[in-house]
Amino acid sequence: MVTAGTYQRQYFFNTPERMNYLTHTLFALANKFCWQLQAWSILSNHYHFIAISPDNPQSLSKFIEELHRQTATILNRLDNSIGRKVWFQFWASHITYQKSYLARLNYVHNNAVHHQLVTEAEHYPWCSKSWFRETADSAFQDTIESSKVDKLNVYKLFYK
Repeated sequence: MVTAGTYQRQYFFNTPERMNYLTHTLFALANKFCWQLQAWSILSNHYHFIAISPDNPQSLSKFIEELHRQTATILNRLDNSIGRKVWFQFWASHITYQKSYLARLNYVHNNAVHHQLVTEAEHYPWCSKSWFRETADSAFQDTIESSKVDKLNVYKLFYK
């Protein structure tokens, strides 16, 4: 699971076009670095994703570095703010317990609801919930939905 936040929690991705750009770039780079996305949630000042790593999971740093470099460069060009710091840091966790994995999938799929952006995550276009509803079998969906997220300690590095 990866969590990253913008510098000083600023809402840099504050338009649908910017959110689409960040989402598209995340998908393109996940493909380039062979990370299989399982869940994602893109918000205007942070994102989360869960992915299955390639044989060489050490490529994650380069993947995130490139994601942050590309998106910061474009945003700074759009805002005429060349050199501005856009991203703060990222935090990654290698999930090894099934219950933890299932709970985190639930958390990420529903992160937009957690942040009160929508009442149903399926209506938020920058998260994986509608994709999950369309592609996962109903038994697995039920398992994820019943996974408790109240005891998760999702690292909130982006609040610094």
